[in-house]
Amino acid sequence: MPKTIKTDICVIGAGSGGLSVAAGAVQMGADVVLIEKGKMGGDCLNTGCVPSKALLAAGHAAENARTANRFGVFTVSVDVDFPKAVDHVHSVINGIAPHDSVERFEELGCTVIQAEAQFTSPTEVTAGDTIIHAKRFVIATGSRAAVPPIPGLENVSYFTNETIFENRTCPDHLIIIGGGPIGLEMAQAHQQLGAKVTVVEMMNILPKDDPDMVAVVRKSIISGGITLYEQTKTKEIQSVGDKVRVVVDHNGIEITLEGSHLLLATGRKPNVENLGLEQAGVTFEPSGISVDARLRTSNHKIFAIGDVTGGLQFTHMAGYDAGIVIRNTLFRLPAKVDHRAVPWVTYTNPELAQVGMTEATARKQIGDDIRVVTWDYAENDRARAEGDTTGFIKVITTKKGRILGAGIVGRQAGELIGVWSLAISKKMKIGAIAGMIAPYPTLGELSKRVAGAWYTPSLFSERTRKIVRFLLKFA
Repeated sequence: MPKTIKTDICVIGAGSGGLSVAAGAVQMGADVVLIEKGKMGGDCLNTGCVPSKALLAAGHAAENARTANRFGVFTVSVDVDFPKAVDHVHSVINGIAPHDSVERFEELGCTVIQAEAQFTSPTEVTAGDTIIHAKRFVIATGSRAAVPPIPGLENVSYFTNETIFENRTCPDHLIIIGGGPIGLEMAQAHQQLGAKVTVVEMMNILPKDDPDMVAVVRKSIISGGITLYEQTKTKEIQSVGDKVRVVVDHNGIEITLEGSHLLLATGRKPNVENLGLEQAGVTFEPSGISVDARLRTSNHKIFAIGDVTGGLQFTHMAGYDAGIVIRNTLFRLPAKVDHRAVPWVTYTNPELAQVGMTEATARKQIGDDIRVVTWDYAENDRARAEGDTTGFIKVITTKKGRILGAGIVGRQAGELIGVWSLAISKKMKIGAIAGMIAPYPTLGELSKRVAGAWYTPSLFSERTRKIVRFLLKFA
């Protein structure tokens, strides 16, 4: 006979968002059931953010060794042990895994069920041999790699982000379809670790980012040795012996690429199937579950967070969503999502980070009633000291100085974007950043300098000079 559990909150999915809800709710006194059919930690820990950044770290280390002669440090040669680089990836995963484990969440007080969950009614879920009745449900089932309908794909072996980190052989020639963050990060990591790499992108790479900043990334990856095809359609994929052929249309010219391995990095697909959402009265599409500003589904006792909603697919968004849900479910506060200050980062070298509006978005929504200021890494003393002056920072404000958005392309851009996320979320003006004291010499001075540049036209104007000369007469 199936057993029945009555609980306050039932969370379906133990990825970043689901774990955050479960950990927060149970430690605040709620009874929590957590259901996961796969690996604890979800995509981010096992096949996404963590392993990709670990492999990138290995690639960047190899590249730093190759280019150390610019500091007067000479290496005879740089030998890459690809399997050991993959070992590093899995050691990082294994180091984090206990924090996301069944044991930890049971110690916190959660009831963890490792089975597939399915709604059987608007207030009931079955998982294995257990029936769960909950006051509130949270769907946090995430997303998976989207596989495009390319002719011939079914006849070849290929990687996605869910399988690439199990590969222990450095590809002779890795062909990557998709020039978004995942595609470019994996392209650079593998190229730096010794593979020949070709990237095919149907549009332009990183289409959601500022084109001026994308141009810096594009130049870097091409100069590093990656072959890039943009505005290029993949027409067919063929298997030829132990090789894979990719037939593409580039500017009306058919080109055949031949490689040893194929990686698909063509976006994500929300996991909405086999959840019994119809029985739960939850409205959804293949593109995701529909939610309101409080992250409630059409059944207001059921919330959905993270990738499964089809919105911004970032791990930090799932964690942010978790906080909104906890405030709604535990404290009955009508908390709503606010996406004005959501940062995102592509971890290539150079990194590209953005938050808020891009210049193009601001001009489209507001018109020309904005101001744009920039500051180059080459003007930063820390960047010069470290021999890495590629990149710049760009900030978009209203004419009165309220910060609308910021973008940074260059060394540690992901670490630097946080101050601008805070500024936008708190509706600060540019003067708050200009007036802060930044330690010297740091890359953080870039933010202060670009904010100061906003005032340059007025501070050093003829009007200001006249005022100063007038006041000095009374000194």
